[in-house]
Amino acid sequence: MRCVIARFPFDLTKSGVLETMKGVKPEPVTGQSVIIGRRHYPVKQVGRVITRQDPRDFSAGEVLRSMAQLGFTCRAAPPVRVPAVVPSAVLSPLQRASAMLGASVAPVAPVPAVPAVAV
Repeated sequence: MRCVIARFPFDLTKSGVLETMKGVKPEPVTGQSVIIGRRHYPVKQVGRVITRQDPRDFSAGEVLRSMAQLGFTCRAAPPVRVPAVVPSAVLSPLQRASAMLGASVAPVAPVPAVPAVAV
């Protein structure tokens, strides 16, 4: 199958990609990945190995599109977990420090304002 990656045409086949990636140790996956065989490879690593080009020369989207057309399973980047933010105005200094360390902290109920009395 003819694929264009970094403005260069490549004739890729599924068996050719499997053979090329055989024996290549996967780098840690932090973003999008391609499953080749039983291994998860980062998209940029796959592109670098099969095209022999610098990863800065092509986009991950080009490689993902090509691998999906060849029938490989492509995975999106894992979702980023954002910790819940608790307003610091209602936490004591000890609770604020505990929250920074990842402990679940119950906020203290704010003290109601006392209305001013006119004399």
